[in-house]
Amino acid sequence: MGAKTWMLVYGNAKVGEALRGNHQLHRGATLQLVTRLFPKHKLEQIGEGDLSFTCPPDDEVHIGCFPGVSILAAKEFGIDYPSRLPAPFISAGGSGTIYLHAMHSVVDWFAFAQWVDGKLVRSLSLSPESGILEDIGKRLPFEEPFWSGQNPVTVDEGEDAYPLPFHPLELGETALKEFFGYQLEGFDDPTLLQPESIPLVKYKRKRSWRKLW
Repeated sequence: MGAKTWMLVYGNAKVGEALRGNHQLHRGATLQLVTRLFPKHKLEQIGEGDLSFTCPPDDEVHIGCFPGVSILAAKEFGIDYPSRLPAPFISAGGSGTIYLHAMHSVVDWFAFAQWVDGKLVRSLSLSPESGILEDIGKRLPFEEPFWSGQNPVTVDEGEDAYPLPFHPLELGETALKEFFGYQLEGFDDPTLLQPESIPLVKYKRKRSWRKLW
């Protein structure tokens, strides 16, 4: 698996349906949101990307606002402990639902979190090397088959047993499907949303240093 993500999504319980129904990018709202969430940075639009790539370099933010859904991809969301997401990102979600999704194929790490009306309801972070870093709240239904041993990791004869009951990236792909209606890798399902069809605006960012004298 080579998929990577570090993204935050503001929306509701049916983000995938909202994107499938209307993925017309609202550029004015997109600029307003990125400016509000990154007030200490000088932002320069450098082109467009799409939902298939949500692991931008540290000096970039990829973002898109659509009817009922806002998507952000930035380094701030690739964190080991999702429950520690800075408060401004949570308050920006208002009374809706916030999703954090982050995974890195090099270290087989996956983390996700969900807030409803500003309250954390679920957070999970794990990798085979570090184990379970965070496990807060009631497990969501799509997780249960993984925890109950229905998706075991197969290892070659003579290798050590895998230290987790499932592969974190497989759960990560399932979370993408459950939350947003698409996947990056795995079985090609034509009924799913095609992430390449969802545009995002790419911004280069750098700290604004202001003299105090």
